[in-house]
Amino acid sequence: MGKVGKHSTNYSRTLIAAADDGAERGTVPPYKEESPSIAYRTWAMIADAPYAHTSDDVIFGVWADRQGIPAEERAAARAEFFSQGRACLRASDLGKKYGWGIHHDDDGRIALYGVESETYRRLLDDPAVEVTRAMRRSRT
Repeated sequence: MGKVGKHSTNYSRTLIAAADDGAERGTVPPYKEESPSIAYRTWAMIADAPYAHTSDDVIFGVWADRQGIPAEERAAARAEFFSQGRACLRASDLGKKYGWGIHHDDDGRIALYGVESETYRRLLDDPAVEVTRAMRRSRT
């Protein structure tokens, strides 16, 4: 349970609960057609395929898309990307600002649950799920 690997952002059987000073319900980040935000891209990748990707898949995929890295170069780019530590999804605006909990299953695959949902509340209370909080928006 908890964090997996030295430079991995993956967790297993963990809920990254939304920050206490975030939204009161899961809200889709705003979409800007000319340049979708990291928060929107992250939300879309997870929401479009619940439990299909790991945190590493999403964080690297969003970065690689923004950098325009071609598919044939992604394996090498991913190895380089994770050769050093990276911020995990606790630092994502999804949990900090937009009211989403990020659940990692036994295999580290992730899905989103709005703080208002029954599933989110059930995961918070599940003794088999480790709960960690998203980083707060404010320092107070």
